[in-house]
Amino acid sequence: QVQLVESGGGLVQPGGSLRLSCAASGFIISMYAMSWHRQAPGKERELVARITGAGGRTNYADSVKGRSTISRDNAKNTVYLQMNSLKPEDTAVYYCAAFLGDNPRYWGQGTQVTVSS
Repeated sequence: QVQLVESGGGLVQPGGSLRLSCAASGFIISMYAMSWHRQAPGKERELVARITGAGGRTNYADSVKGRSTISRDNAKNTVYLQMNSLKPEDTAVYYCAAFLGDNPRYWGQGTQVTVSS
């Protein structure tokens, strides 16, 4: 019943762009801070971007700062991650999550992003 479903991943060339979507069902995302995380094989999962429930504040990892934009559409119950100027090191499985403070409440299943020529 409660789900976060990511979409928009795929294979892109270096320098290309992707827009990831995370559609929520079974709960209202406006009650939560929403975030994107990623994990590459053999590496720890890292926070990519976070947005407050009201959408007034955003935070980005240094590795994607200036190239990525997190946004939300509470009416559509969906959060997005626009990624530009993609690099091979951006290759990872990307997950969205809903947080209450520092506590993760829900996680998506992930979408694969591969940046390669």
